Amino acid sequence: MASCIHSGTVLLAVLALCSAGCRCGDNSNVGGARQGFRAQDEEVDFGRALEGTLTRKQVTVLATGRANVTVTAASASPFTVVASEVTVPGGGTTTVDVDFLAGVGPAEGSLTLTGAGGTTSVRLKGLGVRPLRCTPSSPCHESRFDLASGTCLEQPLEDGTSCVPISRCQANGRCESGACVGSPRSCDDDNPCTVDTCSPTLGCVTSPVVCPVPRNPCKVGVCDRNNGCGEKDARNFITCGPGDCKKAHLCFEGSCKELTPPDGIVCSPATACQGEGTCQGGECEKPDAGDLVAAFSQELGGEPVGAPALLVQEGGLFTSVCGGDAGCRLVAFTRGGLLRYESVYPDGGPRMLLAASDAGVVVLAPSGLESYATRGLGARQWETSWEALGAPSDAGPWVGHLGAGHVALTEAGEVVAQVAWAHAPDGGAQVAWAHAHGDGAELDGDTPPEGARWVWLAGREDAGSLLRAGPVEPWRGDSRLALDSVGTPFRYTVDGRLERAEADPDGGSGLLISLLQDGGVPGGSASLAVAGGTLLVGARAFVSTDGGTPVTVEWDGGTRTLTPHAEPALLSSTGTPGYLFAQVCSRADGLPCVPEDERTVLRAVDAKTGRVEWEVDALPFDTLPGTLYDAALMLGDSVGVLADARLPEGRQVWLQLFAQGRRLGMCPLPGRPTRMAGAAFFEDRLLVVLERDGVWRLESYGLGPGLQVETRGWPQRHAGSDAARRESP
Repeated sequence: MASCIHSGTVLLAVLALCSAGCRCGDNSNVGGARQGFRAQDEEVDFGRALEGTLTRKQVTVLATGRANVTVTAASASPFTVVASEVTVPGGGTTTVDVDFLAGVGPAEGSLTLTGAGGTTSVRLKGLGVRPLRCTPSSPCHESRFDLASGTCLEQPLEDGTSCVPISRCQANGRCESGACVGSPRSCDDDNPCTVDTCSPTLGCVTSPVVCPVPRNPCKVGVCDRNNGCGEKDARNFITCGPGDCKKAHLCFEGSCKELTPPDGIVCSPATACQGEGTCQGGECEKPDAGDLVAAFSQELGGEPVGAPALLVQEGGLFTSVCGGDAGCRLVAFTRGGLLRYESVYPDGGPRMLLAASDAGVVVLAPSGLESYATRGLGARQWETSWEALGAPSDAGPWVGHLGAGHVALTEAGEVVAQVAWAHAPDGGAQVAWAHAHGDGAELDGDTPPEGARWVWLAGREDAGSLLRAGPVEPWRGDSRLALDSVGTPFRYTVDGRLERAEADPDGGSGLLISLLQDGGVPGGSASLAVAGGTLLVGARAFVSTDGGTPVTVEWDGGTRTLTPHAEPALLSSTGTPGYLFAQVCSRADGLPCVPEDERTVLRAVDAKTGRVEWEVDALPFDTLPGTLYDAALMLGDSVGVLADARLPEGRQVWLQLFAQGRRLGMCPLPGRPTRMAGAAFFEDRLLVVLERDGVWRLESYGLGPGLQVETRGWPQRHAGSDAARRESP
């Protein structure tokens, strides 16, 4: 009986094991072991990866039975499986390598795993990041893109690392505490006949020495490398006094003699549009003249704002324009007319150009002053509010009264200015008046300035911060500012006050303002020029920069009505003569002048006596009305004048050249410009901003053979084409 029970128990146990652990049809090669797999994770995140790089992740696969299992793996771009088939050991794990090729932006995909009659998938995702272009802020910093933050991280280079100084006037640069420090570059070429200087942007700049002009008109100044400046005989038969092709004062063997000019002698110099004239049979014959030919004509992409419409600084051309798709912006061109950058103003509002130096372009903004870089992308460098300049901070918004004539820049790029302010008429700061009224115009008859102040702002270190300032004072009328060759500021106000400003000798932040003339210079207009120790004040008087008795300009028009122009007012580098313009009306019947009766004259005035040396009609035609736009001194004591004439077929603009009371030549600009915004004389060219057929353009024209703009003294409206209002020594 016992044996039967034992046999039945064993049989039941075997049946139980068979039903629990065995399946019919299992692979006979694994002895009936179970086969299966699964992925360890449902999702794999590759994270942030740089565009174009490969990131590899591993997906773990587990065997769910005791038998080995073969698994195939597949995925789609931008994800790639390294090996398309893997074997998972029974009861163990293996990994599938997956690569992610990063593009730009988020990416999603899946890894498909198939084996032992089953399929599973794993979600894949990643983020492709395009790196920023990281530019170091200085030569002694390095900047790299940080993938985690998506920003550029900057750090200084080690001290002693070689670097290239920003200024080309320094050499052998080494990094010190994050700054590139170099030794001064020597530009001395050991030649007494050259003036050797260094420009921070151009490096060594060499120009020929200009020897003194001999008193004898038949001698010329020459420079010899061994002996320096001297004299030699001028060419025979050049003019040395009045005359024509019948009888003239001509040089011969170093002396001025009255002679009958021989045929073929030059009686009129070549100009930019006409060859030289020669005497033929007692008459001066000239070839036919043509229009000036533009070296370039570049669209501005908008309408220029304010005056000056153009600044030239070290060959860079700058305009402030509004309109087009980009709104209001600072636009920069190369001297050849190629676009350098367009820097959009932060609030999209207009800005008016004031002055430029290698430290930046200073502009009038709605809320105060701003400066923009002359290089790179023209980034805004600093801004200073009216409140920071002296306007009360608790009296609401202000609008500034400031034009190019009220701002001067030192050699170091520091800003010296007379600022004035009034309550904004509409309750918000604005500069719209500048566009309508131009350089130094009154704000509005109903909103005269409520205060004024001398200010002196930093140009480089702590740029835009207030270094020195005078007291807040009442508004006394329009004014002009000028710096002499050593950087002393002078100011003339139309109430007759002539002042000089000096830094506090005790090192304080105040400006010491002193009267240069006890009696002032009454009756003058907003005009001031300085050269050779002489101030040309209000187009009315010459005053020494050390003070003394003014020399009054003789403005007697005789039987004519003669009204001086405030500007241009030009002054030779020696301080004499001064060149002034005036409006003349020849009517003697007391009736008001009409445009057809008015003329514009150019006068050369002796600074020592105030007397007129010569006078000439400055408009293209003495029978047609016209407008004077600008003027500049040329090397050789001639004056270039830009003016128009109202011809029957329309307005035409002319470049003219005057010397010793004679018009030496005149050349028309092509076409019929509808409006002129401004001009600048620079090196051997004339740059103009004008409108043609509804399109505003910047154009460049050559001045003519051998003609160069004088760079010393006060050769243009603001002394130079950069409007820095600084005497050029």
